[in-house]
Amino acid sequence: MPTPDALLAEIVAFRRHLHAHPEISDQEAATAHTVAEFLRGCGADEVVTGLGGHGVAAVFAGAGEGPTLLIRSELDALPILEIGEREHRSRRDGVGHLCGHDGHSAILALVARWLGVRRPARGRVVLLFQPAEETGEGAARILADPAFAALAPDYAFSLHNLPGLPLGEVALRTGPVNCASRGMRVSLRGRTAHASMPWDGVSPLSAVAEMLALLPSLGTGGELDEAFQLVTVTHARLGEPAFGISPGEAEVWATLRALRDERMDALCARAEAGARACAERHGLGVEIAYDDVFRHCENHPDAVAILRAAMDARSVVHRPGEPMYPSEDFGLFASHARSAMFFLGAGVDHPRLHNPDYDFPDALIPVGAGIFEQVIRDLLG
Repeated sequence: MPTPDALLAEIVAFRRHLHAHPEISDQEAATAHTVAEFLRGCGADEVVTGLGGHGVAAVFAGAGEGPTLLIRSELDALPILEIGEREHRSRRDGVGHLCGHDGHSAILALVARWLGVRRPARGRVVLLFQPAEETGEGAARILADPAFAALAPDYAFSLHNLPGLPLGEVALRTGPVNCASRGMRVSLRGRTAHASMPWDGVSPLSAVAEMLALLPSLGTGGELDEAFQLVTVTHARLGEPAFGISPGEAEVWATLRALRDERMDALCARAEAGARACAERHGLGVEIAYDDVFRHCENHPDAVAILRAAMDARSVVHRPGEPMYPSEDFGLFASHARSAMFFLGAGVDHPRLHNPDYDFPDALIPVGAGIFEQVIRDLLG
């Protein structure tokens, strides 16, 4: 085992390699290969690849019977151009690790190094590197993969870095922590006509204008309480970019958001009814589809208590958190295990998530890994 400084230097280099070679959701093949090779070098008892696409899981088993503890990170980057002059800046134009998934994976890599030297006394630890978190599809695919049945956990934990919170401090709460959200695509069909005689066609122009006002009115945001709902129009397209055609089709995209799944279901029903009524008033056909579907993420009280005890043992400052407006697909693991996610401060003035100049703070790697190692020792010995 290298010295602590040498080990941390190795993990920082691993993180920066991932940062320099980002891959977006469903394209994480090279990232997954790099992670799998690293885990094999840690002496994992089993390395499972191809989970739910490009997912990778490393299993470290104890000598005695006991529960299975899963810790999850993410593999995917974002389709955003990174800016800045750092040496490990993205080598791929228009793609960047601007949410910190490279740092989350580095934290698990450090845990893997520790587990390679000292297995848990009992039970199993599964370190899961999940693909496609940014689209909301990765966790669902992992859980649906037949190979996951052999890894099914009793407890599941994860973290996300959080700019705006002091460096190394933690926000943690019981109950809902991330909103449910989904992308709604409304496609309108009319009939094209010559631009000089628009009355010969059926243009969706008036319906689009109406929907651009209607959809945001269904959810205006505000406090993140049980009544919270928000509808954000993210894209609209009307016909083709041509001067000689009165348009015959259009699309309106909106992101719907609510604190809990039940509230989201009601919001979707209202949005669909409004869109269909609008289309009918204007003599249009309509199709409605959804993408980027995230269920709400909720922390189990037992899992939260375990995390709090581990943070106290490691002298990590933690405070009650508040629900987060963004979504996170880790919540799906709650249907299989007592689960909880905590938020690790990236610094009060640190660039925000998804900003083009964001970079994960390497100083968080030993903090996050230390919390997870303490959880492992507390639960599995």
